[in-house]
Amino acid sequence: MPPRHSRSPRRRRSAALAGAVLAASVVGASVVAAMAAGVLPVRQLGSDGEVHGDVTVFDGEAPAVARLDPQLLGAVRRAASAAEADGVTFWVNSGWRSPEYQDELFRDAIAEYGSVEEAARWVATAETSPHVHGDAIDVGLWDATAWLAERGAAYGLCQIYGNEPWHYELRPDAADHGCPAMYPDASHDPRLQR
Repeated sequence: MPPRHSRSPRRRRSAALAGAVLAASVVGASVVAAMAAGVLPVRQLGSDGEVHGDVTVFDGEAPAVARLDPQLLGAVRRAASAAEADGVTFWVNSGWRSPEYQDELFRDAIAEYGSVEEAARWVATAETSPHVHGDAIDVGLWDATAWLAERGAAYGLCQIYGNEPWHYELRPDAADHGCPAMYPDASHDPRLQR
């Protein structure tokens, strides 16, 4: 799915926060009452890998970051440290995801795009997604994706899909040999065909 990070950072974050506050004030009391009554499950925010708020690759408390493969996380943090010297911050839009959350994203993509085939261009199933194993990270904002596109291979970080400039995975050989050719989209990735 296209990321939520195509915004100008401050203006869009402020607008999103204002919208969230308004929505919370409108439905907040009914949600709290439903949770208290046991109608809605109470879950720890982000425990499924969903990213809430501003999370960087250095936020080790967020499960989306903390549950990434240690080698991927180390490479991303090294790259992010170098990028910070250029004034670029790596925000995490997604990282590790629970199988349940991945299935939810896939169902949402089917609803949004109208078919399983079109949804598969953007979102993998829980059985095939590298996010479920902590082997992929979606980075934002656009300056971070541009920085990674130019310099990520030196850290073993490669964009995997042509239609997802935010999605990176670890390819350790990339530092010496460059990144492999990208798939046009996730539906062309043989790893995801099951």
